[in-house]
Amino acid sequence: MTERISYQDIQPELMKGINNIEHQLKKSGLDLKLLELVKYRVSQINGCAYCLDMHHKELIEMGEEELRLHSLPAWRECPFYSDKERAVLAFAEAVTKADSTEIEDRFFEPLAEFYSKPEIAALTVAVTQINTWNRINKVFRPTPGNYTVGQFE
Repeated sequence: MTERISYQDIQPELMKGINNIEHQLKKSGLDLKLLELVKYRVSQINGCAYCLDMHHKELIEMGEEELRLHSLPAWRECPFYSDKERAVLAFAEAVTKADSTEIEDRFFEPLAEFYSKPEIAALTVAVTQINTWNRINKVFRPTPGNYTVGQFE
């Protein structure tokens, strides 16, 4: 695949807002490793090669186990995801598939066991944010494999 649009071709003002959201999410108090896991799972669903490369590398740097990364598409069947992670992953998948999945109470209520309403709101923004990046990257087609950990800090 050939890159269609470089990030250098985008008006800086357009990227400023989306990058500001990323920085605010890092300050949200949510577990950054869990947020990366969500980004990785959503990128799997959306088939975004660039984001898969990025978030895999970030998770490895954070100490995530390869076994958990490889089995993430089958997280429901695996014993090594916590109840908190399961609640977040189910919610992230439902939000990602909102065109075909209603965001029912069964996705929302388990989050309330672990998170406050402001934290659930931040988690919702995080899920919609990675969906946005996935769609941007599927259009722009940056070359996967070249990402280095912390590249966009």
